[in-house]
Amino acid sequence: MGNHHTRYKHHHHHQQETSFPVPPIPTAQSQKTVSTQMGLVLPYGQVDSSLCGLAGQAEGFGASSIGGRDGHIYQVMNLNDDGPGSLRDGCRKKEPLWIVFEVSGTIELRSYLSVSSYKTIDGRGQRIKITGKGLRLKECEHVIICNIEFEGGRGPDVDAIQIKPKSRHIWIDRCSLSDYDDGLIDITRESTDITVSRCHFSKHDKTMLIGADPSNCTDRCMRVTIHHCFFDGTRQRHPRVRFGKVHLYNNYTRNWGIYAVCASVESQIYSQCNIYEAGQKKVAFKYLTEKAADKEEGCTGSIKSEDDLFVSGTQAGLLSTCSKSNIFNPSDFYRHWTVEHPSDALKHYLQHCTGWQSIPRPN
Repeated sequence: MGNHHTRYKHHHHHQQETSFPVPPIPTAQSQKTVSTQMGLVLPYGQVDSSLCGLAGQAEGFGASSIGGRDGHIYQVMNLNDDGPGSLRDGCRKKEPLWIVFEVSGTIELRSYLSVSSYKTIDGRGQRIKITGKGLRLKECEHVIICNIEFEGGRGPDVDAIQIKPKSRHIWIDRCSLSDYDDGLIDITRESTDITVSRCHFSKHDKTMLIGADPSNCTDRCMRVTIHHCFFDGTRQRHPRVRFGKVHLYNNYTRNWGIYAVCASVESQIYSQCNIYEAGQKKVAFKYLTEKAADKEEGCTGSIKSEDDLFVSGTQAGLLSTCSKSNIFNPSDFYRHWTVEHPSDALKHYLQHCTGWQSIPRPN
């Protein structure tokens, strides 16, 4: 891709459909070749050419996140829960830092790890798994989390990545997340301007929650983009949304246990060019009625489905009275995003090139 990488504006620019040979499962080094063979134009293809090339390259609502771009490099030298050279030690420092890892392995957290503002947690070049507890982004801004595995979080209210309250300008990219006792990524309490991209979600129940409670009316400010993610047999919440504006595009959601996407009180969900592939539960979209604390009547949210692909007997489940009313247009908030026609090629790519990747750390 490189200089040929293209960002298309939102209006229905789709690659012409062509039959491509199914390529082998791609390695990191062959991803570029695979995407070219398959006729796909992928987002932010240039970000791995330099260490801080990620900064400011997200698409969608989290596009302005610069992480620790303006700070020093912090090297994680061990897998300890705390102490000098640990991930926790770097994340608590107040100055901007680009955090990289000099080791691979599992970091077992005994308590939530709080991430302060202007941090990049960059797992490229190593294989880091976080377990036990998760990351907490509390009243912080400009955080990038890239190429990390999260698996096996235990305890009440333990999420892999918990974003609350009032955090903003967050980008979570190419992470693998599975098997936590509560959520995988929860975004609540006025946290906004967030992008989740190219992540792999698996072996989990309550996957992503955006807006935790109908009493939190101030969550009307929340704006989240989720794109090029693979929701792989997870049970529900891909995502479940209260109040916020959520743009979903080029995600592949399959074999859910209850529903794919849920719109609750006043939410606005713009679902564009996603692939929904049902297992036993056939209906993709669900609506739940709840009453905002400052309103007298309960209501659901709204979903607009544009060029989504429903396969394997999947029923959309759209409510005609809700499907297009009061839905935001992403182009009112950002000018460009990379969107492909949903196809077998896109599905293959999302199955194999989301989540943690064995890619070198750029210089």
